[in-house]
Amino acid sequence: MFIPNVFKMKSLTNKQKFIDDYGFGVMVSSNGHLSATHLPFILDVNEGEQGSLYAHCARANPHWKNLENDTVLVIFTGPHGYISPSWYIKRPAVPTWNYTAVHAYGRVTLLNSQETLDAVDQLTAKYEPKLLIEKHIVTDQIKHKLLAAIVGFKIELTSIEGKLKLGQNKSEAEQVNIINGLSASSQFEDLALAKYMQARQS
Repeated sequence: MFIPNVFKMKSLTNKQKFIDDYGFGVMVSSNGHLSATHLPFILDVNEGEQGSLYAHCARANPHWKNLENDTVLVIFTGPHGYISPSWYIKRPAVPTWNYTAVHAYGRVTLLNSQETLDAVDQLTAKYEPKLLIEKHIVTDQIKHKLLAAIVGFKIELTSIEGKLKLGQNKSEAEQVNIINGLSASSQFEDLALAKYMQARQS
C-alpha cells in the first residue's frame, strides 16, 4: 500500500486496535489463482510478533484449498468518504477521498476441529457473548454440525501497514471545515468519518 509519511499509522498497537475495531476484512491470496473472500476476523495480539488472525470460511468455498502455508493479505477498512473542494479555504482545489485502512500480511495454517470450534467461540464472544451461555439458541449439537460445513484457519502476521488519510496535509481550519461538511451529510459513512476525525483531534 502506498503510504505518504504524513498518513502513516506508525504504532503497532494502533494498527492492532484498528483491526479489532473494524474486524470484517477481505482476505486475498494468489496461490494458484487470485482469490478474495470477505470474512470476520479475530485478532490475538499475544500470539506471534505482530499477532495472529483467526477466521473460518465455508467448506464449499474453494479458496481454502490453496491456503495452507500460503502468504495472504487481509484488508481492513474503516470510515471513508468524499471530500468536497468547497470545504477548503485555499483554492482552487480538487475533490479527494479520505479513508482509513490497514493491510495485514501473514502465513496461513489450517485449524483442526477443536481449534476451529474455539475460533468460532472467540468470534461469538466478541459480538454476542450471551450466545455462549444461552445454549438453547446455538446448541452444541448445531455447532458440531456446523463444523462439517466450515474450515477454520490462523494467519500468523508478519507485517501490518496502516494508513489514515484524514486531511493531515491540510491546515487545522480546513480540517475543521471538512469535519463540519461531513457532519452535515445524511450518509452514515460521512458521519462515521467525521466522528473518527474529531476523535483524532481531541
